[in-house]
Amino acid sequence: QVQLVESGGGLVQAGGSLRLSCLASGRTFSRNAMGWFRQAPGKEREIVAEISYHGANRYYADSVKGRFTISRDNAKNTVLLQMNSLEADDTAVYYCAASTNWGISQNEHEYLYWGQGTRVAVSS
Repeated sequence: QVQLVESGGGLVQAGGSLRLSCLASGRTFSRNAMGWFRQAPGKEREIVAEISYHGANRYYADSVKGRFTISRDNAKNTVLLQMNSLEADDTAVYYCAASTNWGISQNEHEYLYWGQGTRVAVSS
């Protein structure tokens, strides 16, 4: 059974940092692009960051560029999202997802496997 399990969410003050982790089990995703998405209350889900299968290519939404960093450790089947300088607008449920492709595309429809999400709340 394929599972993506996120952890690391929580409540933090504006300006603080959190590091989200996504652990994959059931199969390896070393040949798949991975992504982090988020959904804020009352809003549609949006892409936050993507990383290609080898880690060489990355994409960041404009709203998080310069503050968030996505990385992966294929040996540990893990994807991380380091979030710094958090803002109130970053409050959302954050989801890890695995793409069916090896490269990044900003296309949510290419993401087949999803975690249950971890909640991030930033107080201003």
